[in-house]
Amino acid sequence: MQSFSTEDTIVAIATPPGRGGIGVVRVAGPRAVEIARSLIGREEPLCPRHATFARILGPGSDGNGDASASHRADRAIDHVVVTWYVAPHSYTGDDVVEISGHGSPLLLRQVVELAIAGGARLAEPGEFTLRAYLNGRIDLAQAEAVADLVNAVTPLQARSAMDQLEGTLTGVIRRIDAALFDLAARLEASLDFPDEGFHFITQEETVAGLSAVRADLDRLADEGRAGRVVREGRMIVIGGPPNAGKSSLFNALLGADRAIVTDVPGTTRDVLSERVDIGGVPVTLVDTAGLREASDAIEAEGVRRARAAHHVAAMTILVLDRSAPLPENLNELLSHAGVIVVNKIDRPAAWDVASICQGRRPKAKGRGQAATNTGPEPTDNVDILEISALTGAGLNDLRHRLASALTDREELRDPPAISNVRHLALVDAARAALERAGESLAAGATEELVLAELAAARRALEEITGRRTADDVLEHIFNSFCVGK
Repeated sequence: MQSFSTEDTIVAIATPPGRGGIGVVRVAGPRAVEIARSLIGREEPLCPRHATFARILGPGSDGNGDASASHRADRAIDHVVVTWYVAPHSYTGDDVVEISGHGSPLLLRQVVELAIAGGARLAEPGEFTLRAYLNGRIDLAQAEAVADLVNAVTPLQARSAMDQLEGTLTGVIRRIDAALFDLAARLEASLDFPDEGFHFITQEETVAGLSAVRADLDRLADEGRAGRVVREGRMIVIGGPPNAGKSSLFNALLGADRAIVTDVPGTTRDVLSERVDIGGVPVTLVDTAGLREASDAIEAEGVRRARAAHHVAAMTILVLDRSAPLPENLNELLSHAGVIVVNKIDRPAAWDVASICQGRRPKAKGRGQAATNTGPEPTDNVDILEISALTGAGLNDLRHRLASALTDREELRDPPAISNVRHLALVDAARAALERAGESLAAGATEELVLAELAAARRALEEITGRRTADDVLEHIFNSFCVGK
């Protein structure tokens, strides 16, 4: 982004790429209305906030491809609806004209080109929202929420972004900052009148005030851990021995037959991934080749890729077939497991699930023969769930458990107040400053040192809402936006 000037008039397509019933071109800036009127050949003024039906006029030709000056004549290229939003009551805070036409990429590009020829320039990514921020229409946290709302792929993501856009996080930050301001003001007053024989705040009150604000920040940071998972998503790998039902589980969680399922061991020979909503968390679900020693070169490469996927995943679901003997490499399989799924409970059992809880690998039961147990160490802190990928039994419990494990929360009924890693880092910085303030106070430090840490905490919080933000931070944030927003 070259500059933060709002003097230029900018234009861009505001609807997604591709064909659609309607496409929107947005023009914003001091010459927006003038340019829009020239595009539709209108001499009389546009009526603010009224939809005006018109024709976009472009240069014509003589029908034989000759567009020379002697043959040029304006002709209609599209029927449109033009709406003027008057400054400062617009999305960006300056004059904005939205031109809604037919959703042909060709026609929309022609409208943009005509606007550029009329004096506008093509908008940079996120420049409309940047202007809204610079003109005080929204704060920085709300601006970032706009991008999150556009990019949301689960209902919980959209709710979280909408709450932030509505100012939920801004309100929380303001309340915390107000408490810090009050604490700092009383300390300043005590510092300014050291000889009057009274203080505006005692040490006990200062300690209590610091503790209360830190508790608020702790709660915010705790929400932020879950919020990051909701905002960014996580990768879950489905692993296990061949023929355990990994691909069947993959398809069942997706609700579609995406992976090939057969009774032949080694059917899956590569990693297969899809995005899925699990309890509001956007999850990249990865189906992998069965982990075993493979003599076939292609299957061996699939096993190598499966092992590599386990190392980068947030969680691995280990799928075991309860109707078949447990594999010899159970130790290796259990070492990857975040959740153990005992599959095919619709079939007769070949081993006892309780033995997995105890961390023993039972041999297959023969007729009239009890299972014997040998094998891995106990599987502490690993959930074991029984399901049938074929019938769907236990799948809802599995989805709930996966979402809880990823977010560290039992329920995600309400979206977290904070979800952005930048915000979370700044909350952590404010917490660290208050911790240092408490340590200084306990060590008998002067009010000046405590005030310096309070100021550092307030600066961190002000960076969240953009009251104090460097240009390079703004450039990084808005460059991640799509053009037209």
